[in-house]
Amino acid sequence: MEFTLTGNSLKTFARSITGLARIGNELVVQASPSELALHTLNASRSAYQLITFKPDFFDVYTVTDGQVKCSVLLKDVCSVLRTPITNIDHLDVQLPDPDASRLQWVLECYNGIRKTYRINCNVDPDIQQLSLDKERYPSNFIVRPRDLNRLLANFQSSLQEITIIATERNSLPSDAANEIGGKAVELRSYLDPAKESDSSLHTQLWIDPLEEFVQYTHNGDPVDVTFGVKELKAFLSFCEGCEVDIHLYFEKAGE
Repeated sequence: MEFTLTGNSLKTFARSITGLARIGNELVVQASPSELALHTLNASRSAYQLITFKPDFFDVYTVTDGQVKCSVLLKDVCSVLRTPITNIDHLDVQLPDPDASRLQWVLECYNGIRKTYRINCNVDPDIQQLSLDKERYPSNFIVRPRDLNRLLANFQSSLQEITIIATERNSLPSDAANEIGGKAVELRSYLDPAKESDSSLHTQLWIDPLEEFVQYTHNGDPVDVTFGVKELKAFLSFCEGCEVDIHLYFEKAGE
């Protein structure tokens, strides 16, 4: 396996590594002739992130052994990319053969310096496959990263988990609808029922989907899900850097 990156593709690849490193500790690399897949899982196995790249994303992309897979520590990869991207002419990554014990990274810098790194890798990684049919989820919305950032700014920076509650826009009782102006989505600080005397600040934010979201769909009974803010912000930062909208799909807690 070998691939080479320059310019904007290199910037996006580096941004991807940074986002993955904010989720997990281990980077699993799967390369096939049709795509390169990078994925990671957090320590508590509550968040998984997968980023795939098609061959035309790269300047050079070669996989000669059907499918290649290995895993490396993300902190080692981040050390490789510590050199400012603006100083790098191109990056070349190579796994000489499927059983190689090291993944080689070569940075060719504009000042003529070549930096070569060989990172120990596991050629038989524990690969997690995520199988989800997102189209069956009753709730989903599309939001611009800058808008979601603005909404999250209303919550404490130390908040660890957040709850999203989705309802149909016309399903609220009349008194509730009058109180919140018909807003159908609520963001709230997660309240841990185990903490009886929790004195931290709790925030509730009602949102009108027509004002804040590009698209909003919800059918049926209200749905609420609670998840980690750290992982959401990592993905949000990645999408904001790539200037793409975020599409969230969800259903009831535990699903």
